[in-house]
Amino acid sequence: MKLKIRKGDQVEVISGRAEDKGKRGEVIRVDADVERVVVVGINMRSKHQRQVQSQGRTVNPGIVRFEAPVHVSNVMLVCPKCHKPTRVSVTRDSGKAVRVCKKCESSIDE
Repeated sequence: MKLKIRKGDQVEVISGRAEDKGKRGEVIRVDADVERVVVVGINMRSKHQRQVQSQGRTVNPGIVRFEAPVHVSNVMLVCPKCHKPTRVSVTRDSGKAVRVCKKCESSIDE
């Protein structure tokens, strides 16, 4: 499935965990197969990592904090022009697909 959110977009969390709701962040990874995105500072998880040695390198032990994926329906794209969370439409402009903000009707891809 083709998603309207891409890597590098600014998004706002609209539903989910109470401490993450309303926060904004940049998308660092998009997985279209499972319809999930990873956002900086959102859905933080802890993993207890033990010391491992592989290929001559050692991974330091301790508690590792990382961002877990969030379903794409729980985030909404923030328009770079009006700075509001908005729905997105896709229009054709000289043979190219362009994402357009539904609120201010300006192009998102520039």
